[in-house]
Amino acid sequence: MELLFIEDILHSVIRFIIYILETFGLIVVFYGAVYSFYRFIRTRKEGRQIRVTFAYYIVFGLEFKLASEILKTVIARSLEELFTIAVIILLRAALNYMIHWEIKQEFYENDTNK
Repeated sequence: MELLFIEDILHSVIRFIIYILETFGLIVVFYGAVYSFYRFIRTRKEGRQIRVTFAYYIVFGLEFKLASEILKTVIARSLEELFTIAVIILLRAALNYMIHWEIKQEFYENDTNK
């Protein structure tokens, strides 16, 4: 009986941490969007560097979201739920990789244009 009680407490704590991490990710992406939009409106330049900066914020926010998904695997109760979480992790990792690739392409284009 005590073991189930401890397991319930552990699940509650992990769910709380998951919500915190997801909120951090949301805040980082939202802040990056607002900051990038403000810089774009204020400078009225082409926006290449602003786009790269925003991509960094997106990647950073995705890291928090990825951490929350990894924690969800700890409390998954079925194989179906675990499979769903695994697919989400793979999609977020692929998105993270693509954004990193775009950032490298922007820097490569910047270096060749100089």
